Amino acid sequence: MGKFSNKTIFITGAGGGIGKAIALAFAKKGANIALVDVKKEYVDSLVEEVQALGSKALALAVDVTDYQSVRDAVSETVAFFGTLDIAVNNAGVVGIGSIEEIDEQEWDRVLSVNAKGVFICTKAVLEVMKPQKSGAIINTASIAGKMGMAHLSHYVASKFAVIGFTNSIAKEVAETGITVNAICPGIIGTGMWRGEGGIADRWKQPGETEAQSWERNKKSLIPQGTDQSAEDIADAVLFIASAPHITGQAIAVDGGMTM
Repeated sequence: MGKFSNKTIFITGAGGGIGKAIALAFAKKGANIALVDVKKEYVDSLVEEVQALGSKALALAVDVTDYQSVRDAVSETVAFFGTLDIAVNNAGVVGIGSIEEIDEQEWDRVLSVNAKGVFICTKAVLEVMKPQKSGAIINTASIAGKMGMAHLSHYVASKFAVIGFTNSIAKEVAETGITVNAICPGIIGTGMWRGEGGIADRWKQPGETEAQSWERNKKSLIPQGTDQSAEDIADAVLFIASAPHITGQAIAVDGGMTM
């Protein structure tokens, strides 16, 4: 089954598209998966999918903005599987709005989950990884952590924070055998990009439909001319997790958008 056989992977935001793809990719390699989300029912059905691939799974409800909640989940994961080898701090929320539309509560909501959540999850898993002198941490950032984007200022700020935090912690633990990296998904045709009120809708030119805006922006922004998939991100996460000498990096999977 390869180098992930019987390794334990702790994935937050596992019920979403990218989180689910990462969980299934690791499960196919024989890893045990702690499926973590804000509500247990978001990952209950995924437990069965992981088990169908021959791997063990544990579903956990966690508030990533609460240190004790995350610490309890980490402890339960170690008690259940006996180890915690790789953490994918993937939980996140999106928000779209101009500076006039974003209020303090919306700013705090996005920064709390996306930035504070990564801090808390990293802090909690390092309590396990440091004594064992091994581990890999992958934080989900975004291409929005590498470039500003209109109507996404709070989301962009949170993802820049994730990349800076990742760089800093990678240096702190560089001699412990633990790697810390960020993955930066590009444009995926779901979530904040598509549908009414999404970025493609926001960025419409006069006379354009949302679908036409999507196609125009996709082709103009991405050199390869096509969007990425959740499975593309999962493939990159598996690569980073298996590379002992890649650390402190923010690796984009974006079709060349931020080259």
